[in-house]
Amino acid sequence: MVNQFWNRPVLVTGHTGFKGGWLAVWLRELGAQVSGYALAPQSPDGIFSACNLEGAIDSRIGDIRDRERLRGAFEEFQPEIVFHLAAQSLVRRSYCEPLATLETNAIGTANVLEAVRYTRSVRAVVVVTSDKCYENPENARAFRERDRLGGADPYSASKGCAEIVAHAWRRSFLENRDAPVALATARAGNVIGGGDFAEDRIVPDAIRAFGHDQILMVRNPSAIRPWQHVLEPLSGYLALARALIERGPKFSGAWNFGPEDSAAATVAQLVELMSDAWGGARWRIQPTADGPTEARMLRLATVKARTRLGWHPRLSLREAVDLTIEWYRTALAVRGPRLYGLSVEQIRRYCQVAETAAPDARRGTNGVLP
Repeated sequence: MVNQFWNRPVLVTGHTGFKGGWLAVWLRELGAQVSGYALAPQSPDGIFSACNLEGAIDSRIGDIRDRERLRGAFEEFQPEIVFHLAAQSLVRRSYCEPLATLETNAIGTANVLEAVRYTRSVRAVVVVTSDKCYENPENARAFRERDRLGGADPYSASKGCAEIVAHAWRRSFLENRDAPVALATARAGNVIGGGDFAEDRIVPDAIRAFGHDQILMVRNPSAIRPWQHVLEPLSGYLALARALIERGPKFSGAWNFGPEDSAAATVAQLVELMSDAWGGARWRIQPTADGPTEARMLRLATVKARTRLGWHPRLSLREAVDLTIEWYRTALAVRGPRLYGLSVEQIRRYCQVAETAAPDARRGTNGVLP
């Protein structure tokens, strides 16, 4: 899977998390010199720990709110490409920890970009935010990159702030250097896949229930989300980073990465697919929804990524669920090298699907596929 383009130093913030862990695996297999900066993994079962990534990449444990430690990591690693994924990523937790969420997602992003500003090796940055950064009127219209930013909850507001911070640092500092840094933000839909054990997320909640033969209680069965397998947006991030290196600031700015319209399904539809893939696991609607209000409908328009990057989603929702359940079922029995091997094998299978896509749907795979 090694690709000569990726033979360069790449830093992933948030590499101990779900998406960051998968990205670190993919980059390592592509031949990148991968380093990571993040908090200690929150779960001993998550992809970072389950795949023994600590010994596979140059991993540094630290908080992006710690400016001096973060700057020191940049100085040591001297990355050429930075993927910024470190974040407080849970909507419900943001109600309990609003200031910590804002500090991590907004000020933490500013700290990362300040470190970029003073690290001469950096040429490209992809800041990963969220589809929840948009002002959401709760209608059926899919969000486009030029739509208004907003947020009715602390998490969404913090991601809107991160977008504004990234735009300001790009325009004020990074584009004005002798060697400009190309910076883009990436907004993905709701991501599923093996190795996620976060609290208050439907897939980890389901796996915890199914694995113990318990009934999964579902809070918001009718909520519509743009579900996609974790490898879908990651392929977009990789294609975007390469475009930033090869074609420069013309690829800066905001980018959406979401599924086909048919994959924007309700929570109940997703749970039913997971139940079937598990072999008939049980679930029911929670009689009284607890906790704060969450958005009922989210859709993303991905015309920009499709037309300019040649990026396309490859997997149906059922295929995404099947890959997810396969990973978790394997994780119940094994750890370490076998789970790392399975993760790499799922990446290979994903790449093979992309290779067999129609020619006009393959343009964005250069530098991502083997």
